[in-house]
Amino acid sequence: MFDKTKHYEYIMDICVTTLHDVDCDFVGFAFQNQIGPDIKWHVVAGNQNEKYKHITLRYGKGIAGRVISTGSPMTIEDFPHDILGKALEYPIMLAEKLIYAYAVPIHFNGVPKGVFLIGQRVRKGLSEAEKKVVLKQARSIEDTLSV
Repeated sequence: MFDKTKHYEYIMDICVTTLHDVDCDFVGFAFQNQIGPDIKWHVVAGNQNEKYKHITLRYGKGIAGRVISTGSPMTIEDFPHDILGKALEYPIMLAEKLIYAYAVPIHFNGVPKGVFLIGQRVRKGLSEAEKKVVLKQARSIEDTLSV
């Protein structure tokens, strides 16, 4: 499980490294609460404000909730135009003014419990090589959480 005192600095380093290695404006890590199904954003880099600290998502809602519930990566190409549901269900996209997002699940004990999200404030998208970097970084986070 995510322990802020134990894991925060390492995951922040991964977020900052990813921010520089991938052509993106925002990197975030969200994790499901230990008790209950709610999801919170715990570590971010490239943020424009502190609104992420107040975002709590329901399981299955927003990009983080959908990635955790499906266990599959998700891409939003042109927010708010190509989404399932309403724009208000994607608070991180609204708070950070993101147009593009690529999010991958973070597994804990083989179960999707978190999300590693890369966002852009312009409609560019990521190359396949950049997506591989994101997946590699997500696996590094999983390895950290299992220790």
